[in-house]
Amino acid sequence: MTAQVIDGKAFAAKVRDKVAGHVARLKEENGITPGLAVVLVGEDPASQVYVRSKGKQTVEVGMNSFEHKLAADTAEADLLNLIQQLNNDPQVHGILVQLPLPDHLNEDLVINSIAPEKDVDGFHISNVGLLGTGQKSMVPCTPLGCLMMLRDHHGSLSGMDAVVIGRSNIVGKPMAQLLLGDSCTVTIAHSRTKDLADVVRRADIVVAAVGRPEMVPGDWIKDGATVIDVGINRIDAPEKGEGKTRLVGDVHYESAAAVAGAITPVPGGVGPMTIACLLANTVTACCRANGLAEPEGLTA
Repeated sequence: MTAQVIDGKAFAAKVRDKVAGHVARLKEENGITPGLAVVLVGEDPASQVYVRSKGKQTVEVGMNSFEHKLAADTAEADLLNLIQQLNNDPQVHGILVQLPLPDHLNEDLVINSIAPEKDVDGFHISNVGLLGTGQKSMVPCTPLGCLMMLRDHHGSLSGMDAVVIGRSNIVGKPMAQLLLGDSCTVTIAHSRTKDLADVVRRADIVVAAVGRPEMVPGDWIKDGATVIDVGINRIDAPEKGEGKTRLVGDVHYESAAAVAGAITPVPGGVGPMTIACLLANTVTACCRANGLAEPEGLTA
């Protein structure tokens, strides 16, 4: 068996097209333009790349993009004051504070200062609680993207056996809640799970989000299973030359692709869906703020 490749880049482009269509209708029918504010503290190179990409894609789908770049030594009170201003700004429907923050800033305090209805990252404790109890919430972007791809591939997920490897607040735990919401039987596993290989082998769906390069080999995968690889790990690539590296996932791609029914590649799988779902969440937040119907196909 050779697995079908789930092309996250192509799927993300479809999501962005849907977002652009909803944005155009909001402008034409309601005179509203969704707005996303991104706050970057410091000069972390990877964060700068992410913020530029987010800003570019926000504008491309017709939304307003508000970027706030602050010095690395910005006082916590000043950051919280900016977030409060954005909370009160009717033109801003989504707020994202780029993580990680400098060490002197309390990430939990900062995230929980964002108005829950504008928390398009889905990290606010209120949104975590709402998701966990099956209520309407803002859903973290990466798990939402994984869910969209699984729904697109399978249609109904009802009754499927799913294993999520990883228990982070950003991916593992919300991913499990979303799969439960779609009536999967869900196991959250992690690096310390006993007989992890046997746990993974029974799964119809494997979501790997543990942050260890190529930790999951093909002989852990059940024949025909769907594998969603969230991992993005940089490893040495001496075959490319001295000092060169390459990106790999948490799953050993070649061996898993030989037995799986479908698999996401790294790169080009889950990664592109994260920003696409950030844009989707911003449109959802805008619709909710204005008492309008939520955009179909862009929410959990």
